[in-house]
Amino acid sequence: MCVNYLPVSADQLTRHFEMALEEEWADEVWQDHAAPIILRAPQGIVATLAGYGMVPRRHQPAGQRAYSTQNARLETVAERPSYRGPWQYAQFCLVPMLGFFEPRYDARGRSERWLIRRTDHAPFAVAGLWRSWREADGRTSHAFTQLTLNADQHPLMQQFHPPEDEKRSLVIVPPSHYSAWLHCRQPEGALPLLQPFDPSDWTAEPRPRPNAKAARMQSLF
Repeated sequence: MCVNYLPVSADQLTRHFEMALEEEWADEVWQDHAAPIILRAPQGIVATLAGYGMVPRRHQPAGQRAYSTQNARLETVAERPSYRGPWQYAQFCLVPMLGFFEPRYDARGRSERWLIRRTDHAPFAVAGLWRSWREADGRTSHAFTQLTLNADQHPLMQQFHPPEDEKRSLVIVPPSHYSAWLHCRQPEGALPLLQPFDPSDWTAEPRPRPNAKAARMQSLF
């Protein structure tokens, strides 16, 4: 499952998706980080910042181990308590990004972080769900999750995750389906839009996480 990705920049959000946001966000997104999503609102299609993970840590039960809600399995999204409401009410969104990370394992069982992105490095969008949260200070925030599907037979995505695990992939939405996905009002009508992506225009390469100590030392020079 993808738990870390590269969001588009503000300029790319405007140029490629014709959306604008004045807020800032990180160059890499992890759980609870704010990132741009595109959704259907009463005033039309808009972009907003939302937290990565449908149930933010601050809204999870106190005293219990934190759990991840960055990915929703398409096969069970209608049943899982964290996702079934937004799925039932077709709270669909696009998650604009430049690439996402997955672990690839060698013969010895050692994992390495790999970056999956388009060959031309162009932005793309992943199918997601979103919801609102009422915060302690009275404001309203938003959160989102990414949809995933089985990738056991996918030529590219079957390379990732432990050998014994089921392979999964994010659901890439082609530009020709952006409007249909965002305007869909019935979950059943959205299913034909959620298909494995064509790997011919995609590439993957090792992208280990920077060593924190080395990064600090480099910043001194």
